[in-house]
Amino acid sequence: MKLSPREATGYFARPEPDRAGLLIYGNDAMRVALKRQQAIAALLGPNAEEEMRLTRLSAADLRSDPAALTDAVKARGFFPGPRVVFLDEATDALADRILGALADWQKGDAQIVLTARQLPPKSALRKAFEAHPDAYAIGIYDDPPGRPEIEAMLAEAGLGTVDRAAMGTLLDLATALDPGDFRQTVEKVALYKLDDPAPLTPEDVAACAPRSTEAEADALIHAVAEAKTAEIGPLLRRLQAQGMTPVTLCIAATRHFRQLHAAAADPDGAASGINRLRPPVHFKARDRMVRQAQGWGMHRLEQALGLLLDTDLQLRSSQRAPQMALIERSLVKLAVLASRRP
Repeated sequence: MKLSPREATGYFARPEPDRAGLLIYGNDAMRVALKRQQAIAALLGPNAEEEMRLTRLSAADLRSDPAALTDAVKARGFFPGPRVVFLDEATDALADRILGALADWQKGDAQIVLTARQLPPKSALRKAFEAHPDAYAIGIYDDPPGRPEIEAMLAEAGLGTVDRAAMGTLLDLATALDPGDFRQTVEKVALYKLDDPAPLTPEDVAACAPRSTEAEADALIHAVAEAKTAEIGPLLRRLQAQGMTPVTLCIAATRHFRQLHAAAADPDGAASGINRLRPPVHFKARDRMVRQAQGWGMHRLEQALGLLLDTDLQLRSSQRAPQMALIERSLVKLAVLASRRP
């Protein structure tokens, strides 16, 4: 059976122990791993490793021993309780061996939990798990966690009441951090509030959030795109003090201007182009980037990308010019270009 993202959030929190299998697949290995960890922990509870109720297999194990998965699923342990056989990096090349074990599965056997990279709809593994009446297939996508998923994380971490403003702060933070960092932040917030019965507030979240240069880097690039030349120097000095490298800044600026170019070139207009970008642009920056794309126009954005490409080549070359001065000069040139009327 196939579960939608909304259904999957509830299932990961309370998976069904009497099912034959669970296939979790997606492009982002970290997101997939976090969901797999959550599902197995909910299925087996604590001490599963010590009680040998969790068996781990790799793709290499299955390639060298075609019966390894079936044998592990059928094996009986010394300790009572549910059992799981976890196979990482499953692929369609191993589908016949995996699906053979799934076909042989009976009540009382260990549940088969698989993780895989992104699987197309025609994938043999994905089709088999989606069609199986006693197994689930769940795709993990690159969208940031939504409110239900964050609420589940908070409950798992032992946090109770969360006011609306704090949830808004967490939603914003979820779009800025990768999944592993965000989960660690939630766990840190839970420890921070361990002996505090008051509801979670935005200030609590801010106190635990990792200090990141990304927001200031975004502010710098927006200033460049909006011809705010006077803001470039101070923002650049601040980023330099925080350890941001010129090459990283150049990469970030190039990514931003490529997004603007894609939006400006969209036949349905810049707003449609921004909405089609993947990964999606955060809603707080969407209108701002639409205005930037419309103001620059496709041809001037091509000029901007050419300048950034030249800058990137110079930064990576063996020339001895000060790199921060080089990127600052290029950003100022872009801001001047933005100030000219098309």
